[in-house]
Amino acid sequence: MRINFWIGKFLLIFFLLPPVLVKAQQAPVSNASTYQPPVFTDASRVEKIKALLPAIEKMYKDYALEKKFPGMAFGIMVDDQLLFAGSTGYTDVAKKTPVSSTSLFRIASMSKSITAMAILKLRDEGKLKLDDEASRYIPVLKDIPLLTNDAPAITIRNLLTHSAGFPEDNPWGDRQLDITHDAFMAMLKRGISFSNTTGVAYEYSNMGFAMLGEIIRVVSGMSYQEYITGNILEPLGMTHTVWEYTKAPVGLLAHGYRWQNNKWQEEELLHDGVYGAMGGLITSIEDFSKYIAYQLSAWPARNDKEMGPVKRSSLREMQLAWKFSSISEKYSSPNRRTCAMVNSYGYGLGNSVDCKGSVYVGHSGGLPGFGSQWRIMPEYGIGVVAYANLTYSGMGAINSAVLDTLVKGAVLMPRQLPVSPILQQRKNELVKLLPNWNSGEESKIFAVNFFPDHSVAVRKKQSQDLFEKAGAIIRVSELVPENQLRGSFILHGEKADIEVYFTLTPENPALIQQLDIRQVKKE
Repeated sequence: MRINFWIGKFLLIFFLLPPVLVKAQQAPVSNASTYQPPVFTDASRVEKIKALLPAIEKMYKDYALEKKFPGMAFGIMVDDQLLFAGSTGYTDVAKKTPVSSTSLFRIASMSKSITAMAILKLRDEGKLKLDDEASRYIPVLKDIPLLTNDAPAITIRNLLTHSAGFPEDNPWGDRQLDITHDAFMAMLKRGISFSNTTGVAYEYSNMGFAMLGEIIRVVSGMSYQEYITGNILEPLGMTHTVWEYTKAPVGLLAHGYRWQNNKWQEEELLHDGVYGAMGGLITSIEDFSKYIAYQLSAWPARNDKEMGPVKRSSLREMQLAWKFSSISEKYSSPNRRTCAMVNSYGYGLGNSVDCKGSVYVGHSGGLPGFGSQWRIMPEYGIGVVAYANLTYSGMGAINSAVLDTLVKGAVLMPRQLPVSPILQQRKNELVKLLPNWNSGEESKIFAVNFFPDHSVAVRKKQSQDLFEKAGAIIRVSELVPENQLRGSFILHGEKADIEVYFTLTPENPALIQQLDIRQVKKE
């Protein structure tokens, strides 16, 4: 009697649900026609961030004071805009020229991702392949013996991911910034000292990115500076970004310093050269924010018209983890929370994922006289950037602290994925079948593995046992999707709650291949 009573109430609730509009045996549909990208659901998200800006500005200025920076510029990115730009100190200590959002700093290795973007643009245009041997474009490499006889040839992808086998070359590489093309070729002809076999390990290489600059020159028929300026910087509106410091307006150019003997000692600025592809760009917070906004614009994947120098898919490709670099088992976040962090390298970009699944993408930079970093959280649509004119001034700690403050202080949530039509349909069909599985085998909503994995009798008994413990079902929760073809929902009973989790097959239309139901703590 109890089961019959429950069935009556359950069926009543079911008929109050939205009707299933599409039959199980629907014709195949275009995924693109039904896809809905994830969205931010907090309408006050930006206003909450704005409320934190005074505190964040103080964090940066206190950090600059603590670290004895002559000058510092910083910015907060939200989606497609520079929400806030701040500064402190001087670009020229002797003249006491104040730093502003238009001040031009050498950003060092932050340049690498822009060089990588140029490579991907050439790839997308069919002018090269990432798995091409680098020697195809730099013939001198053919004559250089590798570390072992069984080492594979160095590819463009190896150069992009710091896996060519070259040794870590900081700070030596920093002093190569201004060498000429002829000097670079002569150096390569003398041979290369390898620290690893090609492809097996990550090891940061400035020389590898200098080679990428040479590949851009060979493939495009112009210097990498000209190609990047015309095909990336100018289309993004980065019209005040330069390679050679003598071309920067004197009043805007930041001088570089070293803290020595309790005073700032000015560093000699290096001219642009072959190694500029690894770290030569000079830019402002306002200009570089346009590049950060462009990187953020890659997310989420969507059907919108393509905009910008490269495809959105190429931007996402850059940001993905292509080569594992390290793991910090006991990484301590700025708020003193211990959380493991896995670090990898994409194409000119670092990728880190913490123990909570939060993703961080960006790159730091350091040269004599300068230090910088930018970092984004793609799933949250936020980013930070900071420069200082002090030798190897580290920005990682303060940028991490600011991002942590933004997420926690504004109670930010990542984009939420809407429920796909097919996932909603299968949920409604499941609700109708449970707990008795009447006509379950004839419903044609289950994949060929479903009942051979667990018979209808077994599934029926499990369902009825759980529903008996739950009592009358009083509410069915909204479906929570994990992706387009996987999700869960809760059946709220009088005495207990039941979680229903299911996954769909890659067929079109997608069928239910896995179903897990279990009792959960009552909400």
